[in-house]
Amino acid sequence: MKDLTHGPVFRLLIGLSVPIAAGMVLQTLYFVIDLYFVASLGEAALAGVSAAGNVTFVVFALTQALSVGTATLISHAVGRRDRADANHVFNQSVSLAVLLAAVTWCAGFALAGRYMALLGADPATARAGTTYLAWYLPGLALQFALVVMGSALRGTGLVKPGMVVQAATVLLNAALAPVLIAGWGTGYALGVAGAGLASTVSVAAGVALLAAYFLRLEKYVGFEPRQWRPRLVTWGRMLNIGLPAGGEFALLALFAGVCYWIIRDFGATAQAGFGVGTRVVQSIFLPAMAIAFAAAPLAGQNFGARRFGRVRETFVAAVWSIGVVMAVLTLLCQWKGSSLVRIFTKDARVIAVGTEYLRIISWNFVGTGLVFTASSLFQALGNTWPSLLSKTLRFAIFSVPAIWLSRQPGFALADVWHLSVATVLVEAVTSLWLLRIEMRGRLGPPAASRAPAGGGVS
Repeated sequence: MKDLTHGPVFRLLIGLSVPIAAGMVLQTLYFVIDLYFVASLGEAALAGVSAAGNVTFVVFALTQALSVGTATLISHAVGRRDRADANHVFNQSVSLAVLLAAVTWCAGFALAGRYMALLGADPATARAGTTYLAWYLPGLALQFALVVMGSALRGTGLVKPGMVVQAATVLLNAALAPVLIAGWGTGYALGVAGAGLASTVSVAAGVALLAAYFLRLEKYVGFEPRQWRPRLVTWGRMLNIGLPAGGEFALLALFAGVCYWIIRDFGATAQAGFGVGTRVVQSIFLPAMAIAFAAAPLAGQNFGARRFGRVRETFVAAVWSIGVVMAVLTLLCQWKGSSLVRIFTKDARVIAVGTEYLRIISWNFVGTGLVFTASSLFQALGNTWPSLLSKTLRFAIFSVPAIWLSRQPGFALADVWHLSVATVLVEAVTSLWLLRIEMRGRLGPPAASRAPAGGGVS
């Protein structure tokens, strides 16, 4: 366990975010590696895996619900110095993870074909996406175990063990991808099925490694089977915080789904370009997301310890840090957007679509960074419903006009991207306004927060 209630806030924020960023970079490499080798299989395979990858948003919505609820309650318990409650929350999250993993596996196999038939631009794209999901679904189900252990460590202020495990799994995935997808060394190429299988095997290895860490090295929280019997009160505590955060990811999945559905009439080229563009954005966002992820346990421990001044200080440090990172990324996409897309594909038409997407969508990066920051502070304060409200508002004011625009003469892909930029700005303003209300209600006026509460501000 690492105490985050003492020491310079900015230094702690950066210290936590660096290993988180490293771990997220490694996690993203799962998709980058798969996408790189899948691109060589043709346009339909690339579009199919890109569209199927949107299912990961749905699973991430569920894992996010579990992750945020677990990490927040454990960080609050650590701040209160209540080890028993931290351990109880962790073990209850294990039992909830088993249930969610089973639901994900069964629902995924039942619905994968219908999902790809709805979003695929053509039968070849739909077949490729369905095949990929069939082999990747076991790995997605195993993500729940990985998330529970990682979130527990993050709540206690430890992030390096998770990063080390992710490094090992990415190296394994990098080794397996060319062998299983392209048949390197074996002469037996599995194609998109190999992409899914490589990721599944890698996730399974990660679960085994992190479980070994908990059994041998972790001392603050640990596996206690006698505490795995479901306690609905504890599940309710976790889900009250986690479900809204999971709902945000679900809305992101719906948002991407609406985009794929709207642009499918432009063909597999448009879907592939959009898929590559979104992967680029997800990859370059990692530094900002890491800072936001670090802000949650830092502010959460201090909220549990009633050191409210440090909670506000965490918010300010995160806003400035993320704002600078996002401004730099905006300039990068304006300057070198096509180069970023070319990392994934050599198809000139796909590059054109992806480059235009990055050029326009990058104007919402700073606003997105503010949304990340507000979301993390809502998590730390134990009330994520306002964040879901602002995300729902954005989805509503995007999806309805976007669908209407798609039915108008002269409709172009750029219309969708411009609308997205405008709605992100609305979401950012709404999130900050709701956060201001929440902080005043839970922390009191800024002047009161600066007064010592359970210890002075250091």
